[in-house]
Amino acid sequence: MNIYRSTLEYLFTLPVISAWPEVVSLLENTAAKMPRDWRLPVMACEAVGGMDEQAIPASAAIACAQASLILIDDMLDDDPRGIYWQLGPGRAANMACVLQAASLEIFLPSLTSLTIKEASRSYLNRMFLATALGQDLDVHNPPDEKAYWEIVKYKSAPFFGTALQLGALLGGASEKVAAGLERYGRLYGEMIQIHDDLSDTMAIPANPDWIVGRSPLPILFAKTVDHPARDRFLELCQEITCPDALTEAQNILISCGAVSYCMHHLMIRHTAAQQILASLSLPDRDALNELTEAAIFPVLGLFEAIGEKPSELLSEVANQK
Repeated sequence: MNIYRSTLEYLFTLPVISAWPEVVSLLENTAAKMPRDWRLPVMACEAVGGMDEQAIPASAAIACAQASLILIDDMLDDDPRGIYWQLGPGRAANMACVLQAASLEIFLPSLTSLTIKEASRSYLNRMFLATALGQDLDVHNPPDEKAYWEIVKYKSAPFFGTALQLGALLGGASEKVAAGLERYGRLYGEMIQIHDDLSDTMAIPANPDWIVGRSPLPILFAKTVDHPARDRFLELCQEITCPDALTEAQNILISCGAVSYCMHHLMIRHTAAQQILASLSLPDRDALNELTEAAIFPVLGLFEAIGEKPSELLSEVANQK
């Protein structure tokens, strides 16, 4: 079964969605990129012994939720890549509203169990509540690490936890197993946030985070932890659009321990996630195992590229903090 085509077909059964050209175009363009997040409910459903097609309502809900959150996040971040530049912020906000409503509505005609309907909508609504708080916290840019992890807790983790929880629920899992996969998904979401922070800060040319003065975890570490190159790093941040400044700043991220500190936190969450997965009775856990592995391997590649051994860096950073 083609998950993306089936998800779109299911979404377009909602009259308001199918009658809204910009929403249809947004969802079709997203599906063409085969986003991993649309597959999360299916992975969870299969893990608990369900069939692909059982998870399609959850994939449809997650597709709408993801699209709405990106629309809002782009506006809050004033991201030049956001489609609100073409639509205007008013229309983009309206689209975000209808997509959130659609993610809740999608379960009404699809499920025979009232209990599952109510639980699914409750999980989604809680996710939207938490993510809205996280997005608002993120607007203020974290001044320290405590604030950073608070943002991750609300903004990044709930989406992934809910995606797996919904898939497990529709696959016939018990509440205990579905809750365990929700915890696993939250840890995965935190890993994705750290992974993305590393990728963005080490990208060439400078990622927008550098240019607008945001503080993903590696940059926050280099700004706030006492190290010999801290003052120089702060100076470089003011001229980061210069290629030489970016190169020097990224080298400081490596030498001051910011990159290894991110790897340290990735490994902590990877270990915790694997422990949760091992504690659950699942017929097929391979796809879920691959999720967390996929968040680790590219970072290991980064360490190889800079000529460092992850085990040594992890030992060093554990002694730093």
